[in-house]
Amino acid sequence: MAAAWPSGPVSPEAVAAHLLGVLWLVAATTGPWGAVATAAAGGDETLKCEDLKVGQYICKDPKINDATQEPVNCTNYTAHVSCFPAPNITCKDFSGNETHFTGNEVGFHKPISCRNVNGYSYKVAVALSLFLGWLGADRFYLGYPALGLLKFCTVGFCGIGSLIDFILISMQVVLAGL
Repeated sequence: MAAAWPSGPVSPEAVAAHLLGVLWLVAATTGPWGAVATAAAGGDETLKCEDLKVGQYICKDPKINDATQEPVNCTNYTAHVSCFPAPNITCKDFSGNETHFTGNEVGFHKPISCRNVNGYSYKVAVALSLFLGWLGADRFYLGYPALGLLKFCTVGFCGIGSLIDFILISMQVVLAGL
């Protein structure tokens, strides 16, 4: 049943409140939150757990490798962390089963980006860059022999290249050679 508009003059605040109420009703029944509410109320569609909104799940912090300072199991620049849907959320888990979660079960694995360092130690690369960067030792270590030889012959590009390389390696911008 639609609400009737008053026949007299209408204040802008009343019009705004009425429009906000209509917009909220439309958003709650048709938007992504509406799909969750519809599924919880016995609707046909149940979301996949990967499609839950932020705040409807919590993910564990990734395990970090001490030597490389990257997440463990980083392959193709991606690692996965376990995510737990909030209590009383019903969604399809990673095997496709519709599950009602209590907050303690893994619902899905969220991909996070990482840099693949191919087993090179971050600490060693930074130390080599700091102390022997002017000789190109950092670039030799990371698998760039041509740049290492060029830095060796030019004494680290007169020191400027050594400073730039130290900054890039410290910020983990320089990736290990292929």
